[in-house]
Amino acid sequence: MAAVSIRNLAKRYENQEVMRDINLDIEDGEFVVFVGPSGCGKSTLLRMIAGLEDISDGELDIGARRMNDVPAAKRGVAMVFQSYALYPHMSLYDNMAFGLKIAGKSKAEIDAAVQHAAKILHIDHLLDRKPRALSGGQRQRVAIGRAITRQPAVFLFDEPLSNLDAALRVKMRLEFARLHQDLKTTMIYVTHDQIEAMTLADKIVVLSEGRIEQVGSPQQLYHHPANRFVAGFIGSPKMNFIDASVAAIGADGVQVQLAGGGRQLVSVDGAALAIGQRVTLGVRPEHLLQVEGQGALRARFAARELLGDFSYLYASCDGADDGLILRVPDSVDPDHGSMLELGAPAERCHLFTADGLALPRLVQARAPGTVPQ
Repeated sequence: MAAVSIRNLAKRYENQEVMRDINLDIEDGEFVVFVGPSGCGKSTLLRMIAGLEDISDGELDIGARRMNDVPAAKRGVAMVFQSYALYPHMSLYDNMAFGLKIAGKSKAEIDAAVQHAAKILHIDHLLDRKPRALSGGQRQRVAIGRAITRQPAVFLFDEPLSNLDAALRVKMRLEFARLHQDLKTTMIYVTHDQIEAMTLADKIVVLSEGRIEQVGSPQQLYHHPANRFVAGFIGSPKMNFIDASVAAIGADGVQVQLAGGGRQLVSVDGAALAIGQRVTLGVRPEHLLQVEGQGALRARFAARELLGDFSYLYASCDGADDGLILRVPDSVDPDHGSMLELGAPAERCHLFTADGLALPRLVQARAPGTVPQ
């Protein structure tokens, strides 16, 4: 196992800078997920760690060793790609043993490593089969098993579940979580799916346009996003954003004036704000509530998405260009076109300045053992 340290990392192709100012510490044995939209640089960063992309500037250390100029094969990492990249003419056993044979390991060492990896992944009964006889999930396990046999200091996964169907992705997410608990090895995992990130990660790294937006635990990013980009990316469905202006600033937070005429209290530190300043109110669908007669927001109901014991309601609202989404019990079914009065607890709201930065939340008193909000 090994820690990974990245300092002032940058990547350029000719005169185009695609990554810049990347600073990150990954602890020994940590499961870290790089997440972000397509083109944000997450796979490029992973390939730089693997040695498959050159580093233009900065430093990369794995363990106590500087890796900038170390060949990929000597970095002590193993990478699992989106495509399984298995040899179709070889059995599963031979696919998993191939790298060790090339490295000159003895037959006994190879057999022990393959059997150990296959047992961890529950494919020890399939070792005589060819890849074409396997399901997608089984093929991905073989690719992971091939990496395990190398006993790397760091595992690198580049969107390993994107080729699987939805049900199998859910199952394989649990397999990855169990694998990390069993191996206790440093793992770095790339995905565009924030649900995968929230499910698997000890620490999430959110990237956008070649730079890091925020690093933190899943709960930190959910409850305390650093900016509007992170707030909109983490959470499903995404956070609602509503145009507002500062109406009052007090010890209990900031009162914002909404386009529809209502006011909403937000439990944030407003010391840096001025009365009348334009801001954006952020409220997650699960925190937006129907409050008859006292709602800060008025929205026109448009559609309902029924998902078993709960539904998502979609509504249009002044100041919310993308409309609003709120989560309600399945029994709630408003008439099409009816008006909804909505509000949210002050401690569940977020406030963003014009440049997208989140204002710091006020510290809330809480009972021992509860999750900080």
